[in-house]
Amino acid sequence: MDEPFDPARVTQALEHLPGWEGDASGLTRTYHFESFADAIGFMAAAAPRIDEMDHHPEWTNVYDRVDVRLVSHDVNGVSGRDVRLAEVLDELAGAVAGSS
Repeated sequence: MDEPFDPARVTQALEHLPGWEGDASGLTRTYHFESFADAIGFMAAAAPRIDEMDHHPEWTNVYDRVDVRLVSHDVNGVSGRDVRLAEVLDELAGAVAGSS
């Protein structure tokens, strides 16, 4: 099990995660895509990777937008699993045309 990050470590992690915000209670990011199909495509592409990691985001989709919140519930805060998943999601979003 990963250990929870203290606030300073969360701040340090966020320096390497452009577009992400948060604090020791969770990390958040909103992805914008060119279309609903691109947004859903991103979520579908992410699903197998998320299952492999066995670490699932809280996320919602509204048209061309996907809002993501990451938190490790077992440690009641942010852990290394959240940072790793944020990196994976950024990589996958970057592969979708027109994401920001």
